[in-house]
Amino acid sequence: MNEPVFALSIVVPVYNGADSVPRLVEALSRLEIPGGHEIVLVNDCSPDNSLDVCRDLCRRNEVALTVVNLARNFGEHNAVMAGLAQARGAYIITMDDDLQNPPEEVLRLWQYTKENGFDVVYTYYAEKQHAAWRNLGSRFTNWCADFLLDKPRGLYLSSFRCISAFTAHNVVAHTGPFPYIDGLIMQVTQKIGRLQVEHLPRAKGHSNYTLRRLVRLFLSMFLNFSVMPLRVGTMLGFVMAALGLVAFVIILIEALSGNTPRGYPSVMAAILLLAGVQLIMLGLVGEYLGRLFLTINKKPQFIVRDIERNPRAISGGQS
Repeated sequence: MNEPVFALSIVVPVYNGADSVPRLVEALSRLEIPGGHEIVLVNDCSPDNSLDVCRDLCRRNEVALTVVNLARNFGEHNAVMAGLAQARGAYIITMDDDLQNPPEEVLRLWQYTKENGFDVVYTYYAEKQHAAWRNLGSRFTNWCADFLLDKPRGLYLSSFRCISAFTAHNVVAHTGPFPYIDGLIMQVTQKIGRLQVEHLPRAKGHSNYTLRRLVRLFLSMFLNFSVMPLRVGTMLGFVMAALGLVAFVIILIEALSGNTPRGYPSVMAAILLLAGVQLIMLGLVGEYLGRLFLTINKKPQFIVRDIERNPRAISGGQS
């Protein structure tokens, strides 16, 4: 993490953003930030021509702009980590490249964070402009995070957030291959605020988050910051054992009274239920071990192929 030379850095992971990034950068460049600001675009090996677009913006933009080009697709949170590692602002705002977060809200979010002395401020929306299935998944993920991440109850974990340089420095210190930005933030600070902002419909195209990517992101939150899933499994095992003991006593009483117990379907149902629970727990243990194995073998969090900065970014915003 670099020493702050700008008042604000804006980190944007880019994936299939060739159409939206120019409009976003143009709007961000017009912001009047006392102390100056920089834009950090992280190309997450986008399959379209996003890299060429970002490089062209870098060369002709008057605001300090850095393009970080990753060697392969690592995922949004890994790309944000790469951007945070290059950011040089006293505060860093992370936002998506899809224009659903109005660039005009950036100034208000930065001012709110700075004036109230928060380490982090998350945004939330009166109405989210996402598909219904994704909104449902977000609510479930946030509900799980209430128990696993030691976050303020009811806080919405948005990707549009403002982070102090102190917080970002400690987040970037994490080198594991499965980063979950919000979980790392909760380990650093509890000086967290929230601010309601506008959420617009997607300007073009559709979300880059497939169901598979959302599940992978959920597992990073679910497994990386707590052993609670294993404890829940242990408690479930005790409950199942207690139910099995009660059932055994009932069957023994029936047998002693001369009534031979019948019930092949119920026996099979119990076996299938217990087998299912055992397989789930084996899967959880396997997931923990697999992540530990990949971490020990130093699977990279991200690999930067090259970095390009325009003259203003190189000079630290000085004319």
